Amino acid sequence: MEAANINKDAPRILIVDDVEANRFILRDVITEMGYRPILTENGVQALKMVMHLRPQLIILDIAMPEMDGYEVCTKIKENPDTREIPIIFISAFDDPSDVVKGFSFGGEDYITKPFIPEVVKARVNMHLKMHEANRRMAEMNRQLQSSISEQIKKIEAERRSVLYALIRVARENSRYDAQYMERLSYNCRILAEAMQLSNKYGHLISDSYVDTIELAAPLCDLGNMAVPTQILQKEGKLTPEEKAVMQKHTTIGAGILKDVASSSNDNGFIRMAIEIAMYHHENWDGSGYPTGSKEAQIPLSAQIVRIVNSYCALTEERTYRPAYSQADALEIMEKAEGTKLNTDIFEIMKKIVRQLH
Repeated sequence: MEAANINKDAPRILIVDDVEANRFILRDVITEMGYRPILTENGVQALKMVMHLRPQLIILDIAMPEMDGYEVCTKIKENPDTREIPIIFISAFDDPSDVVKGFSFGGEDYITKPFIPEVVKARVNMHLKMHEANRRMAEMNRQLQSSISEQIKKIEAERRSVLYALIRVARENSRYDAQYMERLSYNCRILAEAMQLSNKYGHLISDSYVDTIELAAPLCDLGNMAVPTQILQKEGKLTPEEKAVMQKHTTIGAGILKDVASSSNDNGFIRMAIEIAMYHHENWDGSGYPTGSKEAQIPLSAQIVRIVNSYCALTEERTYRPAYSQADALEIMEKAEGTKLNTDIFEIMKKIVRQLH
């Protein structure tokens, strides 16, 4: 029960004792303090009241039938939603070992019977003030973390915008189709979603992974901004020297992204973008560049972009040739299965090719 004429916003104090006289004495003390006493006579009732009313403080008897105070305290402290509620044990046991035992179960204080009202008042006031201070501190920390998180998101969004601006420069230097970035992003997402449903790759690709590869894929050719335009736009076959310069765009792009990563909050987007920039020209059989990595040595994100990038390049018009049809592009890519392209991923791509742009 609750005392009448008490401010409904006053702190709620749960009193748990199987002895009626003790409950009433504590009720009167708490009421005199201007707080709202809630009386229960056993541990089972107490746990229900804690979950229902969320008191600001619990005064808990130890020696009770069926469920003693230690067990009640343990259950309250095990629950993340109630563990911060301070508990004051009350007990006729006044041996120092009993007091220590109470603290070991998570109690914040220990008052021995028969209790002195002034002592109860002093302890209750102290723990209510501490509980409120801790609540305010937790709220301040939550607000601070939220503010920091928002600032980090804002900074990361600004960095991403800068990177996308750079990749647009690289795209224009390469004379790619204006929709290159959008197609690559979209198609990588569609392929990753299809792989997510496969037995082989389902456990490796989460929803977050799909979102991230959609954002990171266009950064694969970031390093092209450092390659001379006469090489990027050359219509004839590249010389060995020119090819060597062109191939450096992988390490240059990865280097730029690593510089960004060193000055930013660690996140999956940048890590994946580095993998893609570095390894998206590696071949399944190890004949690619820049490291000659093969099979599982190539990050999965780079394997996905390798296949999608090939498809996008073949189905786009270039200065030296018209765009291939979807069927012709697949026929060309089939010749690279198991050598340049991961067969398992390519087979998945063929099943969803009509969804690609």
